[in-house]
Amino acid sequence: MAAVPAEGERPRRREERAGGTKRRREEPPQEPPVESPERPGETPGEPPAEPGYLALARGLLAGGAPARRSPAPARSAGEPAGDGAGDGDDLLGQLIRDLNEINEVPFFDVQLPYELALKIFRYLGKAELGRCAQVSRTWKVLAEDEVLWYRLCQEEGYLLDMSISDHSCWKLALKNCRAREHMLKTNWKNRVGAVSQLRYEPGRVLCDVHCCDGVVMAGYTSGEVRLWDTRTWDYTAPVLAAVAGPGGAGAPPHVSFVRINSSLAVAAYEDGTVSVWSLLLGQEPIHHFQHNQRIQALALAPGGSAVATASGFQVKVESPDDKGFWQTPGTFEIQKLVNFLNLVPDVTGSPVAVAAAEDIVYLLKAEDPGRILHSVYGQPVTCLDVAAHEAAFGIKTFGWLLNEPNQILLYNLETNQCVTKVGSSIGDFSCVNLHSSPPNMLVAGNKDRRVRVFDLRRGQAACSVYGHQLGVSAVQMDEWKMVSGGEEGLVCVWDQRMAAKLWEMHARHPVRLVWFNSHSLITANIPEEKNPRGSSITEDDPSLHRKYRGVIYSYEFSVDQLAVDSVLPICRSSYDELTGYNYNIGLAVPYDSI
Repeated sequence: MAAVPAEGERPRRREERAGGTKRRREEPPQEPPVESPERPGETPGEPPAEPGYLALARGLLAGGAPARRSPAPARSAGEPAGDGAGDGDDLLGQLIRDLNEINEVPFFDVQLPYELALKIFRYLGKAELGRCAQVSRTWKVLAEDEVLWYRLCQEEGYLLDMSISDHSCWKLALKNCRAREHMLKTNWKNRVGAVSQLRYEPGRVLCDVHCCDGVVMAGYTSGEVRLWDTRTWDYTAPVLAAVAGPGGAGAPPHVSFVRINSSLAVAAYEDGTVSVWSLLLGQEPIHHFQHNQRIQALALAPGGSAVATASGFQVKVESPDDKGFWQTPGTFEIQKLVNFLNLVPDVTGSPVAVAAAEDIVYLLKAEDPGRILHSVYGQPVTCLDVAAHEAAFGIKTFGWLLNEPNQILLYNLETNQCVTKVGSSIGDFSCVNLHSSPPNMLVAGNKDRRVRVFDLRRGQAACSVYGHQLGVSAVQMDEWKMVSGGEEGLVCVWDQRMAAKLWEMHARHPVRLVWFNSHSLITANIPEEKNPRGSSITEDDPSLHRKYRGVIYSYEFSVDQLAVDSVLPICRSSYDELTGYNYNIGLAVPYDSI
């Protein structure tokens, strides 16, 4: 049992403690270093484990999966709080350098600058870029560069009017464009879409129709000209005002021809009058001129503002100058009556026209008037089409006398020489399409009821299909399909590679217009007889005898616009399903909502 200290010793110990405390405050003693406690499973002598965030960073830099974070080791009281900060600064700097633009890209044993490596990757396609993205992290960043995918979008024809800053991910934009293209192709093949009729009852009988980029222009026997924008039905289709005749008396003349491009609309009338409207300025004509005789042909430059007309033995070209004043850069005298007339697109300077007058084809230039491109006596021209540097036309030969078939000739407009001759048919070529066909391809229709696709490089037919009851009157093609219209009113859609008919639609009158793009189709059935039976009755009641008036059909194959939204409001059906066969197309029944 410990001895109890005496009463006198206790005050002395309190004084010693107080004095010791005062001395420690004045002069702290040197304490021996305290060793940190060893963690279980840790070998003595090893460096202490680094903090969890440093281990996580090292794992990310090494490319492996980050290890599970373990609690940081306890620091002793004497250990400074900033221990390990140097390693953290090094890792942070390395992370920042990796997040910044890569300066050097490893190509096997060579380190290349990023710009040079990007130039090498520009020669790769989509599949190759996808494989390269799986090589390493550096190649993945390089293979997904926006410049590469923007270039691929432009090369494949997608989003041509956009800049590289309009999309944040061009790889995704290209994927969406290709998915939409596949969807449209499937809808075309399976006839999935909506169809609507473009009618204008006060116009009476349809005379001529033309289309440009989904905008339809139609002329009628009442002398009225109507526009439709099939891209949106919220747009109010205007009636273009005509120039009043002398004194304003008498019935207006019939419309003979109409033409439209992206900026102008032109109409020619039976009395030789020509009116020009601007699609941007309004419904009043901006230019007007008169011929003494009936106009036989009308042409409008696809991408310009030049207008060419043929009346009698004269071809006249009108175009505005830099200040907007219309002038006549050329008037040409032709030996025979003109049957076909076209303006050459993408011409700088004075307009250039190609005219076919019976068996002579003229190349009309202001500096060289009257140049004959082709002339063979007794072989009339049956159809004509013009592209930027070439002209294609069909000729009718005396095959029953000389055993020579009808052909299509292709001329170079710069050298004025015949490039190739294609076709070998007993029937006459009734229509040809060169300007909207793929490169080195041409499609033509014949009176022998066949549609032929020609490869201009080989000079022979690549495809020939038979499916019309009468002659073919209108054709157009793209990379995989063809659309043809016949004299019997039948519109056929063909698969070019399979040479098989996909589907068909029928109307009463001959098909005079076929135009399509990736998601829509415009067809026009124009009657030959402009004064049908009962015309005296239709003067009072324009709703009678609708079947004699002709019709314009608009087909929409895009699912972005549902069938109920892609027809005119008055033609929207209230039924969920339509009875009868409809070729999988949501047909419009006008009287359902009236």
